[in-house]
Amino acid sequence: MANKLKLVKGASQRGTLVYGMRMFASGSVSKVENARAQSNDGDTSVITMHLIEGTRTQIRRQLLESIDAFFELLDQSTN
Repeated sequence: MANKLKLVKGASQRGTLVYGMRMFASGSVSKVENARAQSNDGDTSVITMHLIEGTRTQIRRQLLESIDAFFELLDQSTN
């Protein structure tokens, strides 16, 4: 099991970011609630949720890497 980091005086505050991403056609989503999106025709889709923990800087770096990876995968699936 990995060792947990300990906060020391003056250290950056740690936090948790929870987010989800999924691409839909423009205008097709009528409602988003509890990690589910409802389309205009009534179909429901799951939005995969992600969790990142760390300092604000660590979370931001990981989020940006995650967004880049999301679009790389999206581009590969459309080719």
